[in-house]
Parts: sequence; C-alpha cells; structure tokens
Amino acid sequence: MTTLPSRELETFDNPAPERDFHIHMEVPEFTCLCPKTGQPDFATIVLDYIADRKCVELKSLKLYMWSYRNEGAFHEAVTNKILGDLVKATDPRFMRLTAKFYVRGGVFTNVVAEHRRAGWQPQPHVELSAFASQSNIRD
Repeated sequence: MTTLPSRELETFDNPAPERDFHIHMEVPEFTCLCPKTGQPDFATIVLDYIADRKCVELKSLKLYMWSYRNEGAFHEAVTNKILGDLVKATDPRFMRLTAKFYVRGGVFTNVVAEHRRAGWQPQPHVELSAFASQSNIRD
C-alpha cells in the first residue's frame, strides 16, 4: 500500500494531562513552492507545545507536512496555517511553531507563530546544574 500526503491530523490522548510537559518535534525536510516563481522552498519546522488532552500523532504529522510539497505558499502564511491546523486538532495549552526557511536570494527567513490558551501560565523555569549537588561536598 502506498502512503499518500494528507491534511488529516490524528491525535491520541495525553498520557499525563495533569502535568505540563514540553513536547519538541523537528521536521527537517519541509518543502512548499514559492507562489511567485514556483521554485521549491525548503525549511526546518520546529514544533514545541504543552498538550492539554490531545497530542499529535507523528505519522499523521509527517503526512500532513508532506501535503505542502506541491503547494505555493508564502512563508508567513504557511507557518500560520500549520499552527492553526495543529491548534484546531489538539487544543493545546501552549504551542509554538518555528519555520526556518533556507536561504533564497541571499535571505534566510524565520517565522515564529504562537498560540497560548487564555489564562494559561507556564510554570517557573527551574535551572538544574550538575555542580549544584556538589556544592555541599567538603574535602
């Protein structure tokens, strides 16, 4: 059976909905077409999110990203479209999509789009150091 591109984003239940945890995904082979020239644009898509009840399933994400391969889209538009579709499918507490488009005509383009659920606040950042546990060690 041949796998085909699809705009269908599948989800699965968050295994720990009581906790904020960071999900990080990278799609280094994203392609779409320049709407002006029809030439391919290449990007690395970075997805970071805090799920609520649903997480995005990886194979469906791969097929979803593939569906843009022959579509003309401005970088800003495609980044916001992908974020909107992912938010619609998963309804996350927080989601950030970063699209890092490769150089074209001497210009790199990075587009960052975010969704933050109303009222959601991130937990305070905790910095852990390997040396912190050694601070109480005496010779």
